[in-house]
Amino acid sequence: MPRWPGPSPPPASGAAAGSYRPAAAGAGGNRHRRRPPSRQGKPGRESPNAARASAYDTGELSEQAGRLGSRTVLDASLILAVRVVSRLVALVVVLKLASHLGAERYGQYATLIAYSALVSVVADFGLSSLYTREAARAPARLPIYLATLLLGKLPLAAAAAALLGGALLSARLGGLFLPGALLLALTTYATLIRNTFYAQGRLEFEAIAILAETVIQAGGIFLGARFGQGIAYFVWVYAASYGFTCVYSLLVIRVAGLAQGSTGVDGQLLRTWLKLAFPFALGSFLTNLYFRADVPILQHFRAYQEVGWYQLAYKPFEALQFVPLAVQAVVYPLLGVYHQEPGPRLAVAYGRFFKILILLGWPLSVGTLLLAHPIGRLFRLFPESEPSLRILSLAIVFLFANSCFTAMLYAIDRQDLFAWATGLAVVVNVGLNLILIPLYGYLAASATTVVTEAAFSVAGWYFVGRRFKLPLVRLSWRILLAGLIMGVVLVPLAGRSIFLSAPSGALVYGLGLVLLRAIEREELDLFLRGLRLRR
Repeated sequence: MPRWPGPSPPPASGAAAGSYRPAAAGAGGNRHRRRPPSRQGKPGRESPNAARASAYDTGELSEQAGRLGSRTVLDASLILAVRVVSRLVALVVVLKLASHLGAERYGQYATLIAYSALVSVVADFGLSSLYTREAARAPARLPIYLATLLLGKLPLAAAAAALLGGALLSARLGGLFLPGALLLALTTYATLIRNTFYAQGRLEFEAIAILAETVIQAGGIFLGARFGQGIAYFVWVYAASYGFTCVYSLLVIRVAGLAQGSTGVDGQLLRTWLKLAFPFALGSFLTNLYFRADVPILQHFRAYQEVGWYQLAYKPFEALQFVPLAVQAVVYPLLGVYHQEPGPRLAVAYGRFFKILILLGWPLSVGTLLLAHPIGRLFRLFPESEPSLRILSLAIVFLFANSCFTAMLYAIDRQDLFAWATGLAVVVNVGLNLILIPLYGYLAASATTVVTEAAFSVAGWYFVGRRFKLPLVRLSWRILLAGLIMGVVLVPLAGRSIFLSAPSGALVYGLGLVLLRAIEREELDLFLRGLRLRR
């Protein structure tokens, strides 16, 4: 799945909108460490920092950095809380959907979603991620950015729909084209529009959109299951929820004044951004390819039932992905602004971001590994799905860490390196799946997911490390030890109720963090200060 949540990074007008070009973005970014302006190179030559800053209003950048920074903890906490509710409801809804459709028809539905995710890269072309970053850096230019992209994405959505139709015909699912194409188009537009909330640090509006989507989807799917509807009906329900988000978000942007100033469509801006967005699009395509390629490969070599077993096991694993993605979507605009300023703030934020994600992801990885059977009973997974979930649990900690590396590469204008990292992951994923799935089926797909996430972690750490060194051992050893202690406690509790074992494990993990002093006092104070609402 994509590395950005519903909203991608998720993931320019003004006097020079047509010719505007973020410094270093087109050239792949500055390859050297950024230095304060006082440490410039030869006289008469503009330093990298000065060149980059010239594309933006420095006063506006400073104000935007302060505003986004003051709200980061609160916004992340808000989105996490809302995502917890929405993902729990969504998990129940998907399990109801799978139970209603059965393994074979659910496998067909999952195949539609996989193909839709693969071609969605054409519909978006990386523009939503670029929009989030640039709108955060230059909010005064936001109205022209948004108007230009709303019109410019129409031919992209049409091209993506044509590709989806061909893919569905090849899988003998042509009857799902119309609802699938509408879902594809509405999803890409909802992603673009709601990214305004992330760029402006107004996540309270995003929280409302998430909850509304959840209500529409849950209500429609439970009604459909009650009255025996087929696959197409459920795709229409999801399309309706994203259609609501598009209308709601546009109304909020207008009423709340989030896009103040002159508006209009800038053709030159669109052409420039299509070039700048290509590395985003390539990286997104490669990410979707290694997250989704296993489903078409599995569907080709095995029956739709195995697709259903694998995808249902993927749902609890996927339900946990909202945690790093929600934090990433909030932190990403801030990192992008910090990159435009001299000083150590970006490096400090990088280390803290990584530590938070490991702190959250490691216990989930250990807990899911040891409690896969009670989790399967709780969510009524297909019995064949439990071994797959146990294997997938090993990928959770890597998945969390990868959100940090992804956000950093995008924030420092090195989306080209993100594309290289995802390209490596694609080679690993597709190669192993083609070799192993014919032999071992859906369990091979599960194991390949783990290896792929680990490979991306190594590549992402290396590429970011060329600019910003990350003290891995110092940041993580206490957290890893606390998680292992939790695992020792969970082993004898694995056969008990999940409502006993999970809270017990969480308590032991929390105590381990305290006793090992895994969280520094300064970090705790920063978190508590961040919970205070500031505009």
